[in-house]
Amino acid sequence: MACLGGAGRGNGGVDTAGHGGEYAEAAGCVISHSVSRVDGTADRPESVMERMGKRDGDSGAESTGESGGEQREGLKAGPGLTRRRALWIGGGGAVAAGVAALVAGGEPARWWWRLPWNEKPRTAGAVDFRGAQWVAASPENYRRADRPADYGIDRVVIHVVQGSYATALDVFRNPFHEAAAHYVIRKDGHVAQTVRELDVAFHAGNRGYNERSVGIEHEGYVDRPQSFTAAMYASSARLTAGICRRYGFPADREHIVGHGEVPGTDHTDPGKHWDWDRYLGLVRAELHPRLKPAGSAPPAQAPGSAPPAQTP
Repeated sequence: MACLGGAGRGNGGVDTAGHGGEYAEAAGCVISHSVSRVDGTADRPESVMERMGKRDGDSGAESTGESGGEQREGLKAGPGLTRRRALWIGGGGAVAAGVAALVAGGEPARWWWRLPWNEKPRTAGAVDFRGAQWVAASPENYRRADRPADYGIDRVVIHVVQGSYATALDVFRNPFHEAAAHYVIRKDGHVAQTVRELDVAFHAGNRGYNERSVGIEHEGYVDRPQSFTAAMYASSARLTAGICRRYGFPADREHIVGHGEVPGTDHTDPGKHWDWDRYLGLVRAELHPRLKPAGSAPPAQAPGSAPPAQTP
């Protein structure tokens, strides 16, 4: 996940050594999904900052370079930055060509979408998943963007909080943690959205993955399988299916990954107790209602009706 604060700091005693951010390590304080990091082995904050590649004056919300500790290892060619921003109205062919060259480099996405004629209207409190509760993360914990126009989306990253739902929301509202996921799911299936899907949440510890993914946190602990309730699985599957449908990518293990599978991180979540077969079956059933997840109960038979015909 992102940041639950360190032992003795009043946030569940979870060590602060690593999660979130746009880098391999966030700003020295994030929820740790690595079991080895829950026992008080936090690094010095300054060493974490060094590995992050954090620069003077860089808040994490407006990164302006490709230097430092950014992690892009293991990334296949993804949708990335689109060229839509290269269309400069009234600028003529030479200007358009120049802007196209700049946009191809990536960094002008930080300001281009903000030009008055480009910014999409936003409604306060709006959510991307019907039924979600809006609980805004601190602006320091994500980067405003215009996805999928500037960065294509083709991944969902599954996280486990290593703590409670309430603690996760408290962490995401704290500007000093510099980490947040787009969604948090409670054990009873309730969903909070903390960052719009338009924006780049600092959740994966890998800048490239942050830009191309939606992060979903789940209340509980990686070493406690009872944390993963049927209601949580079902609610998360509906959410993930909607994301796959919106952005047009497959519901498979290449595109729906655990935080521990993101290159350049040391996390283990969602851990060995997360039932991937069950989860993907639920996601696919949401996308294709005729598909019945393995192990699911047959549909209820109306009283007095004949059983359904069996096909060979």
